[in-house]
Formats: sequence, C-alpha cells, structure tokens
Amino acid sequence: MVSTNKKILRVALMLTYTFIIFILLFLLSSLYTYFNTGADRSAMLHTEVKKVDQYLPKVDWKENGNEGREISDQKVAEILNDYLDSWYVKQASFLSNTRLGIDDYFTKNARKNIFNIIDYNKENNISIESTTLKHNLDLEFFSEDGQLIVLKDNDVVEYKKTLKNNEIIMETSEISDYKAVLLLEDGFWRIRHLVKEATKDFDKTTTAAQFDFTTLKGINYYPQATPWDMYGDQFDINIIKNDFKIINDAKLNSIRIFVPYADFGKANVKEDKLQKLQLVLDAALEVDLKVVVTLFDFYGNYNVLDWTLNHRHAEKIVDRFKDHKAIIAWDVKNEPNLDFDSRGKANVIAWLEFMIITIKEIDKNHPITIGWSNVESATILKDQLDIISFHYYEDISDLEQQYLALKTKIKDKPIVLQEFGLSSYGGFWRPFASSEKKQAEYYKEIQKVLTKNSISFMSWTLYDFDVVPKEVLGRLPWRTNPQKKFGFINNKGEKKLSYKYISN
Repeated sequence: MVSTNKKILRVALMLTYTFIIFILLFLLSSLYTYFNTGADRSAMLHTEVKKVDQYLPKVDWKENGNEGREISDQKVAEILNDYLDSWYVKQASFLSNTRLGIDDYFTKNARKNIFNIIDYNKENNISIESTTLKHNLDLEFFSEDGQLIVLKDNDVVEYKKTLKNNEIIMETSEISDYKAVLLLEDGFWRIRHLVKEATKDFDKTTTAAQFDFTTLKGINYYPQATPWDMYGDQFDINIIKNDFKIINDAKLNSIRIFVPYADFGKANVKEDKLQKLQLVLDAALEVDLKVVVTLFDFYGNYNVLDWTLNHRHAEKIVDRFKDHKAIIAWDVKNEPNLDFDSRGKANVIAWLEFMIITIKEIDKNHPITIGWSNVESATILKDQLDIISFHYYEDISDLEQQYLALKTKIKDKPIVLQEFGLSSYGGFWRPFASSEKKQAEYYKEIQKVLTKNSISFMSWTLYDFDVVPKEVLGRLPWRTNPQKKFGFINNKGEKKLSYKYISN
C-alpha cells in the first residue's frame, strides 16, 4: 500500500513539474512573439505619457540643416513623442519632487542633475510648477547608425513658478533656445544633454483688436429645456432659431453663449460639437444677432500642467470661427475671480493672461473680454483686454455711481454690463422676497440707468428654467430655486411682466 502511494505521488509530482514547464515555455514564447510584432512595448518597458490628456504644447518641426542619414516621417514622430514626453515628465517630477519616469526619458548621466535638483527642493520644501507652450524644433544631425540625434529647439515659450512652503517666491515667463542630444536606448530616445543656450523675457504685450463697437443690447442665452447643456443630445436648432427670432423681435441686437470645456472635449474638441456651434452662429447671423462666445464654461482648474490642453481647446474653437460674421467678441472665462480664493489669485490671473495671448495670436480682429463677477475686479488685466465686462447683482441704486467710478479708470475701452437681473422667485425658500411685479420694477429702474449712461448690457436671462444642474449652484433648494426664475419668459413660454423692459 505504501509502495502504491509513493508511485501515485511520484506520478503527480512529474505531471505537476511538466505542467509548470509547459506554462513557462508558453509565457516565454508569448513574450518573444509580443516583442517581435507591432505590439506597443511602451506598455511593458516605458512610462507612456498620454499627451492627449496631459501635455500638448504647440510644435513646429523643421529639418533644415539635417546631416547624416535620411529620416522617415515615422522616425520623426517617434523622436518628437519621446522628446516632448521628457519635458512633461521632468515638469511633473519638479512639481511633485519625485523621480517617477525620469529613468525612462533621460540617460544615466543626464539624470544626475535632475535628481540633485529634486533632492534639494524636497529638502527645502520647494516645488516648481512649469510648462512649455511652444517648441520650434530643427533636426541638426542624425547619425549614420541611427543611434544619436542633435536637435535645436528655438524660441521655447516657458512659464515657471517657484514655490517655497506653498508660497510663490518667483514667477518667470521666458523665451529660450535649447540644444538637445538624444540617444536611442532600448528602442526609445532618451535625453543625453539638454542645454539652454540663450534666454530672454517673454513679452506679454498684445496688440489691441481694431473693431467698430456699437452699443450692445443683449441677453445671455440658453434654450429653456436645456440650460447649461445647450449642445447635448437634446440639441434642436429649430428651437434655437425660434428663440433668436424672439430675441430679435424684442429689439435686442446680441447674445452671449457658453462653450462647456469638458463637454466639448477639452483639448480634443469634438467635431459634432463644433458643427452644433456652427449652426447656432449661422442662426444668429440669419436674424442679425451678434454673438459673444464664452470659451471656458465649467472649467476651474488653472493648473500649470493643464495649460497646453486649455490652449489647444481655445485654438481649435477660435481658429474655426474667427471669420464668422456673427462673432463680435471672445469671452475667455465666466467669473474667474470667484476662483481666486480656492485656486489662488496669481494662478488664475497668469492663466488668463496667457490665454489672452494665445487667442490674440489666432484672431487679431475680434476683441477679447473677461466676464468679471463684480465691478471691483473689472480693472484686472485691463491693458490686455479690448472690452471690459462686469456683472452686477447688487443694489441698483449704487449701479450708476459704481459704473461712473469704473469709467474713470477705463477711459479708452468699451464697458459692458455683461450680466444682471433679478429672480421673480418668492416661494417657500424665500417667501415674499420677490415676485414678477418686483422683477418688472427692477428692470424698469435699471433700464433708466442704462439709457441715461448709454451702457451696453446683456441681461440674465431669456427663460425661466425647470432644472438647474447641480454643477451650477449645488443642490441646496434655497440657491437653485431662485436661479430658475430669472427669465423674461416663464417655463410655459408666457411673457412675464418684466418682458416689457427687456430692451429699454
């Protein structure tokens, strides 16, 4: 019996051993096949940087002066991919003071200096937030054996902010020239040397747009059934056309519309969204309505590492519609000053400043504005903006005085009251606070101030809404319910008492 058990055990062990050997051979064979096919080796050996999601600086590639062997378009793409990835990985490492990814994009010798900076900054509680917005690459040399390249990278636009104990100690904007030597290792191009050869301050001066500004009598617009979701699945251009006719018949000459950043695809702006925006602009043109387009609705990050994505978003939209005859102005962002406390005033203003520069490089004809939430913030970046816009939801008895005070500071540019209004809500959460009658009286009085001082205006908003998305004001009913009742037309399509004062 014992002998039989030993034989069974021996057979079982042999079978197990044979099975393990089979599995190992299968795995080795699969790995060999994987590396000798078109599989993406970066998934196993290389820290893949998803630039579509993280880093998309503007790049101009030239091959002037290329010496050595011929280079294919595919090889150029590989070099460009690894070179830009190296910039992003270094930026992320200096921000977090970690070494993650550095080994993948820099040779052993090149890592030493980077690691020394990271160690020093970590020890001294310093972090560096930086990005590059433009690269102009020229391939100077590609070795005959295909293992070494030399790149010139001229006029690199860099923004850098140095923080110590989470407080900004230095902020710089530069244009620099670099020379880079890259080596091919493990099938990937790694930085061997990256030398800054020259640098100068980046000139943030912008040229004012030349435009004829007429007095705006306008309104902020969303369709009644789809507020804050104008380009979604329920998009109906016929409804929008009918609304634009109502606005035109009310003797208004302009509208302000909003582009939701994430919904439009962020840096990868979706073609179907652009087509819907095209239909909206065409519909406005049909009834001679001018359009202010707000480019970054539902965006509030401002992180420096996000800047290149934000710039591609603005670039694609502005370039697509810069010649559309309905456009009267680009509005960079709605009420960015409300993010000062949570995101840092300096961060927000730096983001806005570079966004203005980016838009003006693409469209030199249309004016740029920012929809500040109050009069106090309206002078920020006044020299870079073409139109000064502010919102006003305070006591209308103070409006004229505040407007005239602002006008003494803004002497040479148009000023627009871009948002104002009063909710007619007087329900459970704000009993007796307002009514349609009080709303009408408000508009009657404020129109007197607007007319007297020839103030351009865009009121909030055409319709009452059934639903206000939680992303706008949260879920608290005492906040959302009043927001539903700012319209001149109720949710049944009936004109409210205030409609009498919609344009004068």
